[in-house]
Amino acid sequence: MTEHRHDTHPEIVKRLKRAEGHLKSVIAMIESGRPCLDITQQLHAVERAISQAKRTLIQDHLDHCLDETIGTLPRDQRQSIDQFKAITKYL
Repeated sequence: MTEHRHDTHPEIVKRLKRAEGHLKSVIAMIESGRPCLDITQQLHAVERAISQAKRTLIQDHLDHCLDETIGTLPRDQRQSIDQFKAITKYL
């Protein structure tokens, strides 16, 4: 398999490392008996960081890899592809 990188990958790694730090914090909080509200807030931060990383990765894939696959199409044939890419931003 060939190496596959995009400009957004460093930002995705940054988000995932942030999520990793939050997750380690959650584990420590549970082990030390911290209140559930505090733990839940940290878990929420983990979920958001991972969700944003996933969203960025998928959007990047659609924006770059899909374009590479379909190549250059006439404007009238690109409309459905462009709409597909636009609607996925709402997932």
